[in-house]
Amino acid sequence: MSNAVSATRWLAVGSLLGLIVLGVAWELWLAPLRPGGTLLALKVLPLCIPLAGILRNRMYTYRWVSLVVWLYFIEGVVRAWKADAATTACALAEVALCLCLFAACAMHVRLRLAKAPA
Repeated sequence: MSNAVSATRWLAVGSLLGLIVLGVAWELWLAPLRPGGTLLALKVLPLCIPLAGILRNRMYTYRWVSLVVWLYFIEGVVRAWKADAATTACALAEVALCLCLFAACAMHVRLRLAKAPA
C-alpha cells in the first residue's frame, strides 16, 4: 500500500473517531441542549457501524461513509447558525471533521482504484 493510500486511510479513521468522540462529548458535557446531557448523544451510533469496515480497509465502507457524513455536516452547519459560543465551536468542529472525513474517503477510493489492476 502506498504512503498516500495509507495516509488517507488513517485520516479517515482519525476523523471518524473524532466525530464519535466530539458527538458524545458535545451532547453530554461540552454544550448539551439541556443541563446534564441528552439522549441526542446517541446520534453517534450510526458512526460506530462503519468504523470496523474502515479499520478493515473495505472499499465499500469508504464509499457509503462519504455519503452518510453529509448528514452530520448538515447538522453542524444548522447548529452553528444561531447558537451560543460553545455550541458554535462544537458545530464548527463537526463541520471540519466531516470535511476531513469526506476528503479522506474520496481520495482513498480514488487512489485505490487508480492502483487497481485493469
